[in-house]
Amino acid sequence: MILDGRKTADELNLVLKEKVSLLKSKPRLEIILVGNDPASLSYVKGKLSTTEKLGMVTNINYLDEHVSEKEVYDLIHSFNHNDEVNGILLQLPLPKHLNSEMLMESIDYRKDVDGFHTINQGLLFQKKAGIRPATPKGIMMLLDHYGIEIEGKHAVVIGRSQIVGAPISKMLLDRNATVTITHSKTKNLAEITKQADILIAAIGKAKFVTKDMVKQGAVVIDVGINRVDGKLVGDVDFNEVEPIASYITPVPKGVGPMTICALGYNLYELYLKQRGE
Repeated sequence: MILDGRKTADELNLVLKEKVSLLKSKPRLEIILVGNDPASLSYVKGKLSTTEKLGMVTNINYLDEHVSEKEVYDLIHSFNHNDEVNGILLQLPLPKHLNSEMLMESIDYRKDVDGFHTINQGLLFQKKAGIRPATPKGIMMLLDHYGIEIEGKHAVVIGRSQIVGAPISKMLLDRNATVTITHSKTKNLAEITKQADILIAAIGKAKFVTKDMVKQGAVVIDVGINRVDGKLVGDVDFNEVEPIASYITPVPKGVGPMTICALGYNLYELYLKQRGE
């Protein structure tokens, strides 16, 4: 069965739109986009379109690719101290001359809509309330929407990034799954992935996961976005794996729309905390 991220996001966004309509003012997001990377531009426009449909205010701050680190820092600093701004998003990747880690950390964690700040990551790993990274949060929302059981299941995650692999592992663990994290140095990878009731591929290699790596009836979540011959494909060989999976996300229209949906929910949550509502 296809896990339709586009349809699920649309349904969840309708719920959020109703909640936003009851607020005293509109939640405001400031997106900072450095340079003109086509993929980043596409992502940002998707975020703008979704948040505006939700009744939120989103501004895109376009900066030249040769912008100085101080200019980016000063812009973030100004948003940190502007009470009208509820969320700040620094679109990655940044040009190489900019220190991504330092700039991400300069965002006030109470306005960190992406959930990447060290404090928000720390709150996640201490199982305390905080903003969760949008892609893992979107995955959990998708699993819940389809009523897929997590407790007691063996989840295998391919990839250990701080953006997806590590946080989704902790979120699954907090829902009482047994979690195995694998990565590029894992030996006998297929033997491990074939044990998965829930398999999450977030490694960034096109069609890396083949049918011989997947157990019959597994739930397969494909986080990958790779461009091959002008087409978007995931980390999973969809045509091979789909017949043996009980559920599988497509690429596109799978995890991507859920990530943007989760961003909307994060912005709403930040607004409520800041306004004490």
